[in-house]
Amino acid sequence: MGERWVPVPCPCCGARTGGGTCPVCFWTDDGQGEADADVVRGGPNGDLSLTHARLNFAVYGASHPRYQDMVRPARPDEGV
Repeated sequence: MGERWVPVPCPCCGARTGGGTCPVCFWTDDGQGEADADVVRGGPNGDLSLTHARLNFAVYGASHPRYQDMVRPARPDEGV
């Protein structure tokens, strides 16, 4: 029997979308986590820290307001 792929939760919104750029919040998982959530790393998430992206998600439904038209709701199997 093969191994079953279990998607990991997005560090920003918590949806289990599997890494990469999350279609639910548009955060790109670059390995940032709780230990450095307040740090702005640059890279794919630009001028956002994970903490700021989480706040944006709570307010706008996306990691940044400019992504509001690019995100979708989490599916039931992705749980938030």
